[in-house]
Amino acid sequence: MKVAAAFAVGLIVTVAPAIAHHSFAAEYDSTKPVTLNGTFTKIEWLNPHTKIYLDVKDESGKVTNWEVELGSPNGLMRLGWTRNTLKPGDHIIVEGAKAKDGSNLANAKTVKMSDGRKLFAGSGSETGDSQSGEK
Repeated sequence: MKVAAAFAVGLIVTVAPAIAHHSFAAEYDSTKPVTLNGTFTKIEWLNPHTKIYLDVKDESGKVTNWEVELGSPNGLMRLGWTRNTLKPGDHIIVEGAKAKDGSNLANAKTVKMSDGRKLFAGSGSETGDSQSGEK
């Protein structure tokens, strides 16, 4: 019984990280690029992917909140990010790829700040792997 329990725990420990971390191609469509022009609302500075949220206004004036996946916090720090790079209310432009399921979810390639700086998002984006980038 103890051996079976130890095996089950070992299996869970090895499978859980694989479930939490997905490939770019599993969730996003590189043939569906998106440019989101909006107002930053919050950040989730968590592993395995940092997420930012922004309010985007469409042509009719309707505001929709988008979730945007970036790279890991460690990868973002190497690219010049901190958890305070964006402040609520900041105007940003995100370029990336839409989710395959059509939801308001995207994977960022770049984030352009209101001061004109362009930061790479350190995420899978179009290549399917983590990329470093320019500032």
